[in-house]
Amino acid sequence: MLFLPSRMRRVALLLVVPCVALSTCARANERVDDSTRAPAPGVVAAADTDDFGAALPVDRSFAERVVSLNPTVTEVIFAIGAESRLVGRSVWDEFPPAAQVIPAVGNGIRPNIEAVLQLRPTLVILYATAENRSAADAFARAGVRTIALRVDQIDQFITLTQRLGVVLGAVDRAAMVVDSVQRTLARIREVTRTAHRPSVAWPLWQQPVMVVGRGSYLDELIEIAGGHNIFHDLAAPSPPVSLEEIARRNPDVIVASVVSRSTMLAKPQWRAVRAVRDGNWITDNPALTGRPSVVLGMAATALAHALHPELAAQLPRPRTVAP
Repeated sequence: MLFLPSRMRRVALLLVVPCVALSTCARANERVDDSTRAPAPGVVAAADTDDFGAALPVDRSFAERVVSLNPTVTEVIFAIGAESRLVGRSVWDEFPPAAQVIPAVGNGIRPNIEAVLQLRPTLVILYATAENRSAADAFARAGVRTIALRVDQIDQFITLTQRLGVVLGAVDRAAMVVDSVQRTLARIREVTRTAHRPSVAWPLWQQPVMVVGRGSYLDELIEIAGGHNIFHDLAAPSPPVSLEEIARRNPDVIVASVVSRSTMLAKPQWRAVRAVRDGNWITDNPALTGRPSVVLGMAATALAHALHPELAAQLPRPRTVAP
């Protein structure tokens, strides 16, 4: 396993682990319409279901004490102003920094049921993976409602935010978050639309080597920022590949964190990749790219500036976020 400081290692695992466990664009002007507003208690719209197909609870009593075991969910809960309901999180839920004062109860995939129940939740929000179906069943037997939400791509983040707005009674705040992210992404896409597209490889893991594939929001960010992911043809979010295949596809640039880059440079076999030999790197900030959430616009902005410095005057100003 690649050595990373604990905080950075957790971010890397957020990118890779759900994809491994499953073996696996935002529309510019999409708005939240009135159909997403919460109906009267006891009435559930047919489309208001989670990613396991269960109806979303609209009775606010179900959301009085929330445990979020999904990093994107936790960040969105803070963004829509519903953090007072949050009583627990997984160890991976580190953003925003204020979330770290919320008690952590372990992993988000195959969670510790007893540890979660000790917090007396009325609602548990899970990452929608097959490995969490048994957890959803266990919580149901304990009389606790669950919502399972999957978020690997940008449209899924949009849907997740809208659903949380309904469940937590913050539809208008959720719509503001969605609108802000979509407007930023649309602006970047427009600025880079006619620019030359450098080819990009984005290694996520080194033993085995895993890269960004078409199923990941990171692939979407590359395209929005004016690049071309050389592994876009691979459908999985983080497919395993060989170093020889990266070298054969010959990317113009490599995206990597500071720690990942130093590790790669210390391994002679990576010098088979021309971009590594020539020092053509884009420095990744995992605090921006480590999950598809409210910082998607900031992540795309940073990536666009790195890929197209000649367009800096037309792009949104990048914001600094500590990794």
